[in-house]
Amino acid sequence: MPRPLRIEYAGAIYHVLSRGDRREAIFLSDGDRELFLETLGQVCGRSGWQVHAWCLMNNHFHLVVETPRANLAAGMKWFLGTYTQRFNRRHHLSGHLFQGRYKAQVIDGESRGYLRAACDYVHLNPERAKLIRKGATLTSWRWSSYPQYLGSRRRRPAWLRTDRLLGEHGIEKEDTRGRGEFARRMEGRRLEAPEQALAALRRGWRVGAEDFVDRLVRRVKRPARSGHGRRVHEETENAVGRRIVEEELRRRDWKTAELERRAKGDQGKVEIAQRLRAETTLTLREIADLLQMGAPTHVAHLLYRYSQ
Repeated sequence: MPRPLRIEYAGAIYHVLSRGDRREAIFLSDGDRELFLETLGQVCGRSGWQVHAWCLMNNHFHLVVETPRANLAAGMKWFLGTYTQRFNRRHHLSGHLFQGRYKAQVIDGESRGYLRAACDYVHLNPERAKLIRKGATLTSWRWSSYPQYLGSRRRRPAWLRTDRLLGEHGIEKEDTRGRGEFARRMEGRRLEAPEQALAALRRGWRVGAEDFVDRLVRRVKRPARSGHGRRVHEETENAVGRRIVEEELRRRDWKTAELERRAKGDQGKVEIAQRLRAETTLTLREIADLLQMGAPTHVAHLLYRYSQ
């Protein structure tokens, strides 16, 4: 049976979960967790993702991520593949790190309460796994975005977005008082038995109101009406890449034919390739084709050489 397609659209929110192969550890040290978060920050920069919540366990991770562009699959391919390569190099290993296909539940971000339920589920995961010592607070598990919600904005990564979750908790102003109220609410949630509320987040492919499926169908299936001058909001990664190339050509006062005329290893082309790698999830093959730089391995060599 073929795998179902990922549901992707601009502004979609997902609860993403991925486990280690054979449920083995994906983090062997705190250094691995730092490496994972560094890679997460990079994929957010490349794809435009906004993370509302995250939690790193021993053999799996949770994310609640919003995709302003319809690019979850492209971003996850780069993210999981890159972290696996870095993890294997760090520990002198090879082969798969993650188990099969990652889970991605679509979260209803338009109806109140569902984003909060997903983020609370993620932040309470260490409690359910009995990783919080008796008498300790949820902040004692530092490998979660929850402590960052209670800390200074200056110490948070730029890709962590806190305003929507706090808003769904009824906290309008993020100050000492607001953060204290959020902590009180979350500590209260630990004492509840929200099994019914959390059941939907343990199974199924979507979490939302009764009409959520109908809204998804209208959004995903809606045809582009370019003939009526309607602007298409959902940029594909290729479209983003082409836009960046056009911007760089204008900045350099180059015509499109300049890409064909110039050498495959031209420094200007390499600089454009560096920007494409930093701001998109395009593959080396796609970058090579866009810039007429030859083989993907040649592009990889040039990017490595110019980064030294």
